[in-house]
Amino acid sequence: MDLFASLTEIADRASAAIGVTDLAPFPDEAERIRDRVSKGFHGGMSFTYAQPDIASRPVESFPWGTSVVVITVPYLEDGDGPSEFRTCARFADGDRYDGLRTVLAEIASALNGSGHRTEIVFDDNRLIDRAVAVRAGAAWSGKSTMALSPGAGPWILIGSVVTDAVLDSTEPMRRSCGTCDACIPACPTNAIVAPGVLDARRCIAAVLQRRGVIDHTIRTAIGGRIYGCDDCLTACPPGQPALRSLRATEDVLDPEAVLRHSDEELARIVDHWYVPSRRMRFVRRNALIALGNTGDESSLGLLAGYIGHSDALLGGHAAWAVGRGGGAAATAICIAALERVSDETVRTELVAAVAASKRGGVYAEDVSVAPTTDEEESAR
Repeated sequence: MDLFASLTEIADRASAAIGVTDLAPFPDEAERIRDRVSKGFHGGMSFTYAQPDIASRPVESFPWGTSVVVITVPYLEDGDGPSEFRTCARFADGDRYDGLRTVLAEIASALNGSGHRTEIVFDDNRLIDRAVAVRAGAAWSGKSTMALSPGAGPWILIGSVVTDAVLDSTEPMRRSCGTCDACIPACPTNAIVAPGVLDARRCIAAVLQRRGVIDHTIRTAIGGRIYGCDDCLTACPPGQPALRSLRATEDVLDPEAVLRHSDEELARIVDHWYVPSRRMRFVRRNALIALGNTGDESSLGLLAGYIGHSDALLGGHAAWAVGRGGGAAATAICIAALERVSDETVRTELVAAVAASKRGGVYAEDVSVAPTTDEEESAR
């Protein structure tokens, strides 16, 4: 059995697609990244956006390498079936990367055993995962900007093993989304602005991972989400058979519970999430929005307590959440808070919340709060 055949057997055991490509540059990807950044579509994210010349030229980071073995591993599991409501995206409900790490380690071990050097790479700024997977034929590029593979659709994680083994490159897939654009109208914030073009400033999954204040124009659309968003994935026809084959279980992450946990408890629960600087204030911020959108009058006491929080970021989002509840009780809470709160950011939120509560929890479309800069956030 040749080397690639043995690697394919490893991938097959995990129902993973596998392909091989070389370390040639991705000039089109570099240009695409620059274009997105120039338009602000990167939403302030760094990752491969920070250094497109490095991300698009893998040979610069791996000058010893000859080939890249790419795998796409399905990550759905029992309990992930269709459901109307999830507070956490499926990829982040538990450490779904464990399976990817296992397969990558087995592939690297097989290559090492044949006398070759390897380096495992995933979620790494030195390599554009999706572009590598598409060129290697392990996936095709979807209109949602997600990579898709046969059988799993968009429900995949991508990883690579860079090696000095000389392997024949595999052909790209002869697949595309064709006329299907189901993911585009499925996005609750219209973040997919054209086929294959995402405005990360509006993408809920990206917004919930960022620092700072979340703009009013997106908060209601966030719904009950605390981390991630699966809407463009659940709408994708190639991924629906895998999704429908599974049971759905009840969400285990409750926004009220998040707001009651200590930072230490919360950090243990979300230890596999990307949280800026590992500061739980951002998870609490998200939970405040989720509770404002999904809670009822019984939630007002918990939210009201957060209005006076020493962290104005949380106080402001709590004020919004109370206003979202609507009704006389919410109005009274916000008016009373105005008597004792001095922080101007929180007061601005409270004034808007009073007006919204009198409209039954509906915020005016022209109300927005400018996001704070990273420098302002660091100072808080």
